[in-house]
Amino acid sequence: MIAEAGLAALWLAAAFALVQLMLAWGAARVSIAVRPEPVEGREAAGETLAESGASTSSARTELSSAQLMTALRRTALVQGLLALLSFGLLIALFVRSDMSVVLVAENSHSLKPMIYKVAGAWGNHEGSMLLWVTVLAVAGAGVAALERRLAGGTLAATLGAQAAIALGFYAFLAFASNPFVRLNPPAPDGQGLNPLLQDPGLAFHPPTLYLGYVGLSVAFSFAVGALVMRDVGPAFAKAMRPWVLVAWIFLTIGITAGSYWAYYELGWGGWWFWDPVENASLMPWLAATALLHSVTVLATRDGLRAWTLMLALVAFAMSMIGTFLVRSGILVSVHAFAVDPTRGTFILALLGIYIGGALALFGARVGTITQGSTFQLVSREGALVLNNLLLSVILGVVFIGTLYPLAAQAAGVQLSIGAPFFNKALVPVALALVAATSAGPLLRWRRDNLNALAKRVLVPTAAAGAAFALIFALSGGAHFVPVLGIAFAVGLGVASVVPVVRRNLRRTPLHVWGMVIAHLGVAVSIAGMAADTAFKTERLAAIAVGQNVTVGPFRVTLADVHPTVGPNWSALEARLQVRRGDGPMFELFPQQRFFSTPPTNTNEAAITTMLDGQLYTVLGQGDEQGRWQIRLWWKPFVTLIWLGGALIALGGALALIGRVRRERRVDAESWA
Repeated sequence: MIAEAGLAALWLAAAFALVQLMLAWGAARVSIAVRPEPVEGREAAGETLAESGASTSSARTELSSAQLMTALRRTALVQGLLALLSFGLLIALFVRSDMSVVLVAENSHSLKPMIYKVAGAWGNHEGSMLLWVTVLAVAGAGVAALERRLAGGTLAATLGAQAAIALGFYAFLAFASNPFVRLNPPAPDGQGLNPLLQDPGLAFHPPTLYLGYVGLSVAFSFAVGALVMRDVGPAFAKAMRPWVLVAWIFLTIGITAGSYWAYYELGWGGWWFWDPVENASLMPWLAATALLHSVTVLATRDGLRAWTLMLALVAFAMSMIGTFLVRSGILVSVHAFAVDPTRGTFILALLGIYIGGALALFGARVGTITQGSTFQLVSREGALVLNNLLLSVILGVVFIGTLYPLAAQAAGVQLSIGAPFFNKALVPVALALVAATSAGPLLRWRRDNLNALAKRVLVPTAAAGAAFALIFALSGGAHFVPVLGIAFAVGLGVASVVPVVRRNLRRTPLHVWGMVIAHLGVAVSIAGMAADTAFKTERLAAIAVGQNVTVGPFRVTLADVHPTVGPNWSALEARLQVRRGDGPMFELFPQQRFFSTPPTNTNEAAITTMLDGQLYTVLGQGDEQGRWQIRLWWKPFVTLIWLGGALIALGGALALIGRVRRERRVDAESWA
């Protein structure tokens, strides 16, 4: 009965989402009705009898509004709990290896390790969509439980928008992707999970991305609520900013973890392939990064009102487009799940309804949004606008490069857009963005002057120039652009710490530390990307046991090749003896694995990490002469890519904690 209970919880959650939408509509209407209207000609001596009656009626309406808001908050909480229960029951089915459920039989096996049984619940289309809507519902419940700063009408409209999004995905699950369908008769055992997904990374990568996507749905709902109620200002931005930060943090973690998972699991030695599904996660992150900077200007300086609203809509649109790419079946990728075009059509319809409707609302209301505070071009706000524009250009290039081949394929033309296009188009814009990011924190709010800025950027510029000259001279003719990237990263790193120089570090606000660490993380990550591009070496050789090959500073000897077995696989494993110069010998064990359920061959790379990089080894096929293909990479400082990603996420977390603490303290002081 677990499957039936899970389906019942899912339907009940959908019903509560519908009730939530209706309550939100009612609460928003009542809130509009009780808005104070300007009164002219009122006598100073007191109110008339009619005015007294109107005041009594207004008090009753306010009481009704409060009751509706209480019911709305409780409904959102119940919906979140029901969705969480439904997803928990799906996990229980996988843990029990209940082969009477189609989803379990197709994506699990009784002999799989427990971690892959649990992760298998979202390692497929239906389960991942249930995870999506569960996080969506729980996020809505979080807004209902925690938000106290927004006006009642704006909060009601926000929760209504969140309920409308949830309803669409509940319908998608119920009618196109039911995860609880029974199999009669039950299968004797399951087909197993895709071996490429049988990795601990699967337990963390999809949930973090979904948390990011859903965080953007909350920002979208806040924007819709503000547009509906014409309530765009610092209070709205302060309410939305923590959710944008949460989304951005989890997207950063998800992309970083996904990049490293693909790097070590696929055996290609690369950390980013410009795969359309990879790009589908990058586009929301780019939009969220722009939104994060824009909403900060609105929250602290009451500027960029319309632009912030538009970015909130675009960010969620990018997450919806990413969902469409992964779930529609139009892409063939290890990251993609669905192959049923009916599902893609359903998601495309939801995309049109939500994003099209929101853009129509924006077009209808943008004329009513006041300008807000102004600022000079040379100011921190001006740098943030430039930052936003450059991020938008990068987003546009990735969007076109990802979707244009699909549009061409639909027209009968086969073409491919890969790394050469993206690198040529994006590297100049990215370097300009690094420069803008370096200068932004060194500028003052509202207004500044170029002479003062030139003095502040002198040290970062000198550091970048010195780094470029030194690396280019010592590298023996490395490619110009990657070395320039390292120099820009050094400049950004130095500029990142300037805001805390000569400050009392113990009294420096936590959100300032967050900004410093996040920008430093960007510098570290760019340095890793550029260093790997400039200095990596690769060697492909066919050698017999006892022979050796060199790559970079390493000498690698093939000691033997032997069979081995694991929990649900068998393998041929090479024993490689590695020595760096005259240093001590160590061993690596790359494998060719065979999974029986489903029948699949994979390569398991063996990697050793050092302070200055990674040695990456892959075992290939053997030949009739007893030789084995060995593929080796020496990748200097490549680990800085993921270290930088971790620092970016850490900086975001510190900024989130600092902002929340500060706003709670301000609220407490205002009530005192």
